[in-house]
Amino acid sequence: MNKELNRNIDKTNATKAYISEIQDQIIDKQATKLFDDLKWIQLEDLSPNPSDLFPTVLTGKGKKVILIHGFDSCFLEYRRLTPFLKKSNQLIIPDLYGFGFCPRSSRNKYGFKYLMKHLNSVLNYFSKNQPIGLIGASMGGALALELARQNPKKIDRLLLLSPAGLAGKNPKIPWPLNHFGAFFLSQPFVRRGLCRQAFADPKSSVGPAEEQIASIHLKVPGWQSSLADFAADGGVSGCGLPKPSQPLKIILGKYDRIIPKNEKEETDRNYKSNIEIANNSGHLPHLEEPKLVSEAWEKFKKSNDI
Repeated sequence: MNKELNRNIDKTNATKAYISEIQDQIIDKQATKLFDDLKWIQLEDLSPNPSDLFPTVLTGKGKKVILIHGFDSCFLEYRRLTPFLKKSNQLIIPDLYGFGFCPRSSRNKYGFKYLMKHLNSVLNYFSKNQPIGLIGASMGGALALELARQNPKKIDRLLLLSPAGLAGKNPKIPWPLNHFGAFFLSQPFVRRGLCRQAFADPKSSVGPAEEQIASIHLKVPGWQSSLADFAADGGVSGCGLPKPSQPLKIILGKYDRIIPKNEKEETDRNYKSNIEIANNSGHLPHLEEPKLVSEAWEKFKKSNDI
C-alpha cells in the first residue's frame, strides 16, 4: 500500500514539475492565464487515496458550468472561450481521466466507463445539490450527453460544440496496434496536420502557439500507454441517443473536416431543431468563434431558465 501511495505521489509530482517547467515557455497568453487558475482536487468517490489529485481549472463567478474538452486534448482547449464566459459563469474545466495533464498510473485502466466515472466524480464534487450547466466540445460533446442522461437532476442544460462520437461504433484496437497508433499520433508532422485540419482557415488561424498547445501534454508521464489503453477499449462512439431530458443546443462548424460525413448526417437527423451553424468555424468553434459561442450560451441560459 505504501509503495502504491508513493508511486501515485511521484506521478502527480512529476506532472506538476512538468507544468512548472513549461509554463514560462507558453506562447499563448490566454493559455498562461488558464495555468494560473489550475487547481489539484481530490475526488474521494473516484479514489479514496489522498495522493490521487486531479487537475481542474476553476475561474469566474456566477452559475457553475463544467466544460469538457475533446480527444487527446486538455483544459487549454478553452483558453479563448474562458475570458468571455467567466464574466457571468463559474467555470469548472477538468482534464479528462487519462488525458491532458492528469497523472497516469500503470495500474489504472482507461476507457469510456472510466471517463464517465471521473466526470461523475467531478459533478458530485461541485454540484452541492445545485444544477450545473454543461459544455462539451468534440468527444467532450458525446461525454456531455452521457453525463446528462445519467444525471437529469444535477445538470440543467447542455451545449455541444461540434460533437464527435455521437454515431457509429469504434473498433477495439488490439495490442500492439494500439501502441503503434499512439506512437504515430505523437509524431510532429501528424500533430501539425491534425491541428491544421481542425481549423476552417489554417493559413490564418494556425501558428506556433496553436501547434505548441496541440502537443504540449504529450510529455506527461504515461501519455502513450493511457492513449493506447483508450484505443484498446474502443474509444467513444454511438453516444447520440437517447436524447437527454434537459434543454440542449448544438453548434456545428460549417467547415468541419474532422467529423465523418455519416456521423454529421445522423446528428442532423436526430438533433436538427437544436443545431446552429458557426459559419466561420471548422471543428473548433470555441477557438475560432469564441464570442459567438459565449453569446449563444448566455442566450440559451436566458431562454431556458428553470
